[in-house]
Amino acid sequence: MRVLIVDDEELARSVVREYLRAHADVEILAECANGYQAVKAITEMEPDLVFLDIQMPKLTGFEVAELAGAKTRYIFCTAFDEYALKAFEIHAIDYLLKPFSAQRFAQALQHARSSLGQAQDIPALLQQTMKSDAPLARVLIRDGSKVHIIASEKIDFIEAQDDYVQVHSEGKGYLKNQRLSELENQLDGSQFLRIHRSYLLNLERLARIETASKDSHHAILQNGQRLPVSRSGYQKLKSMA
Repeated sequence: MRVLIVDDEELARSVVREYLRAHADVEILAECANGYQAVKAITEMEPDLVFLDIQMPKLTGFEVAELAGAKTRYIFCTAFDEYALKAFEIHAIDYLLKPFSAQRFAQALQHARSSLGQAQDIPALLQQTMKSDAPLARVLIRDGSKVHIIASEKIDFIEAQDDYVQVHSEGKGYLKNQRLSELENQLDGSQFLRIHRSYLLNLERLARIETASKDSHHAILQNGQRLPVSRSGYQKLKSMA
């Protein structure tokens, strides 16, 4: 079994490393001290299992799981019990509450051995779980082994491109593997409005609406960019005026 250890505290990583020495079938591929390192390592090394802390600087453990894809499985290791429900909602193998014993650790590892053959679409499960949470404060986008974090208030608009979306922010575009309808459900509905089947607009970027023809309109953004507005989108904008 090929594993990664991810925790921003060296002492916590050393505990997991020490416990793993008793299991000859386990190979430690690497240790990561933050979420950025973890996403890069998971993407490049494709481990079978990741021991993953939840509260870390810049990227949380759940965000790492979302960005890293569905080829690996996770045992979450944390000092906080309030994340357990969310961890099991995304089908984590186990949830270790710090400080945990060698016996409890071995039990979690045995769970991993018996369940690693059962693939799970972790990003999709995370998106379903997040629907009931507070609106997204930021959108995470993986570009190879790089990670872009875009605050929702800095998004100008989001454009649908088949099974992807193009997130436009501060003059740049970022491609994310997600459906527009899913992202629409996760963002703040009072801030983002679906003005067209292919466009989700940050209302704070709207400068004015112009008539393009008898039955069509354009949204003019503060930067001068023009976006098409559907009939239903126009009615939504009128009702919010």
